[in-house]
Amino acid sequence: MAYAIAAELQVVLEGVPLPAEKQQLLDYASSQGADARLLAALRGVPDREYGYLDQVGEEVARVQPSWEEPPPQTPSESSDAVPGGPDYTRVPSDTGRVRDLEQAVQQQQELS
Repeated sequence: MAYAIAAELQVVLEGVPLPAEKQQLLDYASSQGADARLLAALRGVPDREYGYLDQVGEEVARVQPSWEEPPPQTPSESSDAVPGGPDYTRVPSDTGRVRDLEQAVQQQQELS
């Protein structure tokens, strides 16, 4: 039922200059001939400025899931270490050199 009221309220408020405070929304809804149940639902929303009609509808009937910010995580002990350790900044002596096939196969076997 709340979803239907929220939808009807958004239709009644279509055309209201936004952003608008709660009282401006109430005045506009009254001028558009909103019935008592729509005005009662609008009176129940928090007193603040609304920039979108969806915000008003969300206050009347929650549609979006609530999102809680996750607690901050403490850094791990290794977070200040360079990624990859000393190999990250070490320049190999054979950079750019083409390896021979036997050496490449041997290194691959050692890594496996």
